[in-house]
Amino acid sequence: MLKNILKSVRAKLFLTLCIVIVMIIGFFVIINNAVLEALYYYSKKEVLIDTYNYINRNISTFSNEQEKDKYELELEKIAVNNSFEILILNSKEIVYASNKNFLSEFGNINEIKYDVKYSIFNKSDLMYSENQNNIRRINDKKNGITYVLLTSVLSNNNNLYIRMPVTPIQDSADISNRFIIGMGIVAIIMGGIAITFITQRFTKPIEELNDIANEMSNLNFKRKYRINDSEDEINELGKSINTLSDKLEETIHILKLNNTELEKDIEEKSKIDEMRKQFISDVSHELKTPIALIQGYAEGLVENVNTDEENRKFYADVILDEANKMDKLVKRLLELMKLEYEDRNFNDTKFDIVELINEVVKNSKVILKEKNIKVEFNEKEPIYVYADDFYIEQVITNYFTNAIKNIEEINGKNRIKIAIKKGKEEGKLRITVYNTGKNIDEENLNRIWTRFYKIDESRDRSKGGTGIGLSLVKAIMTRYKSKYGVTNKKDGVEFYFEITTVN
Repeated sequence: MLKNILKSVRAKLFLTLCIVIVMIIGFFVIINNAVLEALYYYSKKEVLIDTYNYINRNISTFSNEQEKDKYELELEKIAVNNSFEILILNSKEIVYASNKNFLSEFGNINEIKYDVKYSIFNKSDLMYSENQNNIRRINDKKNGITYVLLTSVLSNNNNLYIRMPVTPIQDSADISNRFIIGMGIVAIIMGGIAITFITQRFTKPIEELNDIANEMSNLNFKRKYRINDSEDEINELGKSINTLSDKLEETIHILKLNNTELEKDIEEKSKIDEMRKQFISDVSHELKTPIALIQGYAEGLVENVNTDEENRKFYADVILDEANKMDKLVKRLLELMKLEYEDRNFNDTKFDIVELINEVVKNSKVILKEKNIKVEFNEKEPIYVYADDFYIEQVITNYFTNAIKNIEEINGKNRIKIAIKKGKEEGKLRITVYNTGKNIDEENLNRIWTRFYKIDESRDRSKGGTGIGLSLVKAIMTRYKSKYGVTNKKDGVEFYFEITTVN
């Protein structure tokens, strides 16, 4: 948790501020301790020398009783204003003392004179020495006080002593250090509060931009950065992020479209390849028998197996019949392949389904008469539907020819019944084709829609079945998304399909 907090920009800025403030405080404390006292000594040295010069110029005033009081008053002001203790001695007595205890604290006159004469003060503490002026730093171990002491000989040979305690400057340095440290702590607290509010103005849009970038990484380009009126770098970055998001979204959209087109092309190619393979497989499977028959009868004609004209004609008729069957099979197989593998568009129009059914029945008039089949279709009035009449004709023709091929006499009747009923869905008609005969085994009801599947009773080649008629019906109805199927009825079988009606 702490590690995550320290990673934030706000925490880094706060820590940086703290470090900078601490460094500044340390710098000022060092400068304060190293320079302030030296600067203080330098300034006081100048004051001490100026005081010496003032006293030396006016020392003769002490001999004038009228001017002496005024001069002493000036010296007191100088002593008070600068925290000085001034002592003037002659060979016999004290000429002037700003502090009556100065002499008792410092020593007797003889000792002072001796110290000044022979300079027995600690020479390492000598701060200034020029002509008669010597300024030293001395420690009063008895009172624990450090002083700056000026010793000099005036023009009238009086000895001058000016003492100034160093303690005030040391106290001032300590107070100044404490003040600097205190202000530093206050600065850190106020800086932390200020950074909290200031960085929020910067980190909030940065966090928003980070969230937008994460959304973009997940390919979600709906979220955009809210542009404001400011012209700062973050606002410019937000504009760039929005532009990048739009371009990425457009590019990915184009890539998806291209990928979709490519998938369609691949799918189409796969369908074409599958169609080609299936077509070759189906044709090679179904054409084996007619080719073998054609080859056999053709060899018979070549070798003149039968010399009479009637047999040769029979051979030729068989060859022609098988060729016609092959042609019909290939055409229907190609149509089935196109329906199953191509996106074939139907030419849907409005037409009369009753007229179409009558036309299909009429085309089979000869075979119906040969097999003595009775067709029942009682619709007389036109019924209009909406579909491609070419493919609907194929569906009806396949159902009708399938009924003819599989019809059987029941109770002395060969009967095919065609009816138009209301469909299971709204707006649909159901067309049914019933024929008398045996029921289809339950296990074969779904199999008959499979390409080239024939139940045993239909395997006689004389019936002319190709085995793809019902597959065509399935493909056409699947394209229309309409219902189709077969049900077993009493004494027969009924096929059906549904079509859209037109009012």
